[in-house]
Amino acid sequence: MFQLSTEEIKNLKSQFAISSWGGRRFLPFAFTEHGAIQVANVLNSLRAIKMSVYVVRAFVQLRELCASNKDLAQRLDQLEARIEKKLTTHDAAIAAMLSAIRELMHAPVPKRRAIGFTANLGDPS
Repeated sequence: MFQLSTEEIKNLKSQFAISSWGGRRFLPFAFTEHGAIQVANVLNSLRAIKMSVYVVRAFVQLRELCASNKDLAQRLDQLEARIEKKLTTHDAAIAAMLSAIRELMHAPVPKRRAIGFTANLGDPS
């Protein structure tokens, strides 16, 4: 058993209804999975046994849910990495196209031939 922190209480308030006067007088306690099983072992009534089975099943479902969320998070990370890689290559291609368009927008200065006879043998024009 452990006592919840103030931050954890704020998270719970956003998920559950709060009391009519708007708060708690003390920080609540919570049981871990093993703590819930130990408490259930101390109590010997039929209802306590049923509730302990119920609590253990709830913890098992919670663990499965967390595991499936890890798989989902991993898949989302992989998808995000692939998209990021594609966006990087697309961004580079778009930047190259924009620079080519900008170069085309600035017409090159036409070469003017000098007036008169020149003996430039290396230039065929």
